[in-house]
Amino acid sequence: MAFSGCVSVPVVLILLLGLAAAASAQLSATFYDASCPSALATIKSAVTAAVNNEPRMGASLLRLHFHDCFVQGCDASVLLNDTANFTGEQTAFPNRNSIRGLDVIDNVKAQVEAVCAQTVSCADILTVAARDSIVALGGPSYTVPLGRRDSTTASLSEANRDLPPPTSDLADLVGNFSRKGLSVTDMVALSGAHTIGQAACINFRSRIYGESNIDPAYAASLQANCPQSAPNGDGTLAPLDVSTPDAFDNAYYGNLLSQQGLLHSDQQLFNGGSTDALVNTYASNAAQFSADFAAAMVNMGNIGVLTGAQGEIRLNCAAVN
Repeated sequence: MAFSGCVSVPVVLILLLGLAAAASAQLSATFYDASCPSALATIKSAVTAAVNNEPRMGASLLRLHFHDCFVQGCDASVLLNDTANFTGEQTAFPNRNSIRGLDVIDNVKAQVEAVCAQTVSCADILTVAARDSIVALGGPSYTVPLGRRDSTTASLSEANRDLPPPTSDLADLVGNFSRKGLSVTDMVALSGAHTIGQAACINFRSRIYGESNIDPAYAASLQANCPQSAPNGDGTLAPLDVSTPDAFDNAYYGNLLSQQGLLHSDQQLFNGGSTDALVNTYASNAAQFSADFAAAMVNMGNIGVLTGAQGEIRLNCAAVN
């Protein structure tokens, strides 16, 4: 879509952000209090059980929410299977062979449908599941505004365009998040989600063999299971946080201070640039990180939401009604 020359880009951006703010203003923490009072407890129970069974699932559900919100907004488009009318987002390069947790969301949705039929959206389930995953791994709790509706389409091209790759430089990250209405503080705080989860060798091979801003002993430990010659070891996993891989804490930032960021995009946050000071703050002040992360999650959860009569409430998260 092209804009006419009579409207400047900054004005358009202001208008878009204004529309987003208006939509998010329609969200409410009490949205389901009357229509489905047991919704949040049902989601929490199912998510906690899944994370207790496999701690990595907490990171997968959090990532699923992030990958949803950055493509078309927080509308559960990432959950849609391909149809004759559109190719969904699950085969986009950032999601291919790495997206996880779809079965958990399906299970949560089934449990919620059993207590409140066609009332709670898949988009809200994804948002609440991300929060409950963080809490299950020891991270901060926060109030989630609710009332999102589900999209009726998805976009492979937008997923390939809008999800930041692990090769991103700092300027790329700042721009990518800014285009979604998120600040630099939001970006650095949300990157702290890499205190949990794992990444595949294919995504950090170039860093551990070709970059100088990495602790040599750390690089050597990774090289043992991630050979330099692709595709050998492409799928071998390593924790994003080498210190406390299954605990949601601020250790990720301490790792960056020690040049032990797993991905290129991780170490970019502490590499002599404008975000160094904030990384230092989060490394030494867990409470500040938790507060900023919680605020950033709410901000991200407000991106491009559908409300009111927009979209639908899917019966099956993987398919349009």
